[in-house]
This record gives sequence, structure tokens and C-alpha cells, in this order.
Amino acid sequence: MLAIETHGLVKTFGETRAVDGVDLSVERGSIYGVLGPNGAGKTTTIRMLATLLRPDAGSANVLGLDVASDSGEIRRRISMTGQIASVDEELTGRENLRLLGKLLGLGRKGAAGRADELLEGFGLSDAAGKLVKHYSGGMRRRLDIAASIVVTPELLFLDEPTTGLDPRSRNQVWDIVRALVGQGTTVLLCTQYLDEADQLASRIAVIDRGKVIAEGTPAELKSSVGKSVLHVRLSDAATRDEAERVLVQELGTEAIEAADQAAVAVGVPNPDRAAEAVGVLADTGVEIAGFSLGQPSLDEVFLALTGHAASEIDQDGEVM
Repeated sequence: MLAIETHGLVKTFGETRAVDGVDLSVERGSIYGVLGPNGAGKTTTIRMLATLLRPDAGSANVLGLDVASDSGEIRRRISMTGQIASVDEELTGRENLRLLGKLLGLGRKGAAGRADELLEGFGLSDAAGKLVKHYSGGMRRRLDIAASIVVTPELLFLDEPTTGLDPRSRNQVWDIVRALVGQGTTVLLCTQYLDEADQLASRIAVIDRGKVIAEGTPAELKSSVGKSVLHVRLSDAATRDEAERVLVQELGTEAIEAADQAAVAVGVPNPDRAAEAVGVLADTGVEIAGFSLGQPSLDEVFLALTGHAASEIDQDGEVM
């Protein structure tokens, strides 16, 4: 049985169709990524699956239960961590977890034991007695996830779990998510970070303007672009236009938008010609700091699928 199955899921707000016919199939015991920029409909989709919003059309089953008629039972079996930490800043980390444990029926002793277990597992034992308002962003996020699994859920919704975190804290959260799945929890991960989806998810749905425009494993999505990509890093960003012109001409292909102004990415229909093209570029006097040939990144896949980069949509879903 699937953990999540939706058909034609729709949610509108006034004239805005935030979710527009979404179909999802999520296997139990997996990390399933829902990838898209702000305004794409990811959070609205999660809120419908978590029974916080009622769909306007379509159907959705979570853990074999209908979100419309079985919302109470679904809520007992799932947990959700949103973009904003839900813990109480005026309590300590230990007090937050013990309080939740008691509310969830663990009893005084059981709640205390579970709190200590989670604080140790999430690397928060040393800060257990501090008020949460004095925690760093990474510590708050780890505590928030710990709070969502005081009673281990069958299904955990993670909505942008690493937004605003530094690289070290992001890696810690990733390790926690992997450990949860290793214990049998299914995770639905909504993220705008392409590398996060690539690192964690076994399958990914790419959402743009409320629609699923592609779905598959990270490798399948990358291969769907249909060509290798040559990445060239330049010593001088001022030579980027010239480097792009030469490589496009030599390879007979198109340049791929790159956020790094000192880098050029170009599709390569014939990988055997990549080294030759780099040689021609070097002969023009453009200084090359390094180059590599490989599969496109998920960022490049998103650009190929949608015609715009993942960062080019604002909060209202409009291309900037």
C-alpha cells in the first residue's frame, strides 16, 4: 500500500489556482521530494495531505485513509514540521519535549525518558536546559524535528526543513531525516533547494505553477535532459561572454544558465568533442580555472523543463 496517493488534487484561492491537478504516488519507507520554487504550490499540497486544508477537487489518500472523511485518524498517524519552528521559545528544549510527551500520552516518566533520548540523538543534550529563544537557527530546527517525532509517526511532512540554515546545520538535518527513514518512517520533503532533493529523495516530483511537470528518480530526471553538460570555470568572470560564445560555436549547442558569473555551462550532444572545445577555448586566450563533464544538475533540469530557473518565481507564482 502506498503512503500517499493523489489524483487530480486541486486547491484554489479566489482566482489563483495554487494546486492544479496534482497526481502523486509515494512508496512507504521512502523519502519523496516535492521540488519547486516559492509559490509553486508545495506547501498548499502538504497542507491538504495533512488535512489542514480541504481539497476543492480530486482525491487524496494518506496511509490508506481518505483526507476528506478520515482526517482524525490521519492526524493521529502523521506529523508535520513547517517552515517556522513550532516550539515554545520561553521554555527550555527539555521542557518543550517533556510537555509534548505528556500531551501525547506518554506519562511523566515516559515523557522524560523520551525527551532525554531525543536530545541526545539530536545533539542537543548540552543545550537541553537553555531557553529555546537562545538557540541558534540550526538548533531550533533540530529541536522542531525532534518535537515532531516524540511519538514516531508513520509519515512525516517536512516543509522547507533547512531554510536559512548554514551548511553544517543542513547536513545535520539531512542525517536526521535519513535516520528516521531507516527506522521505517515515510518522509514527504518539500524543498526549493535542488541539492537537498538530490541528496535525500529517492523520487522527486517537480512542481511549477501548481502542476507536476516531471517525476522520477534524480538520475531519471537528469537523463531526461538528454545530454551531458560541460562546466567550465573561468579565472576571470569578465571573459564569460567570450567563453560562452566559443563553446556554443564549437559544440553546436546552447548555453545553460549558470548563477556563477565566473562559470559557463554548455550542453554537449557528443561528449567526445568536449575536450576539443575546451582546447579551442584555451587557444583564444581565455584563462580556464577548471572544467568537468557530467550529468546536468537538478537546477539545470528545472531550467530545461520550465524555461526559467528555480529562483525566478516570486511568492505569487509569477516569473520575475
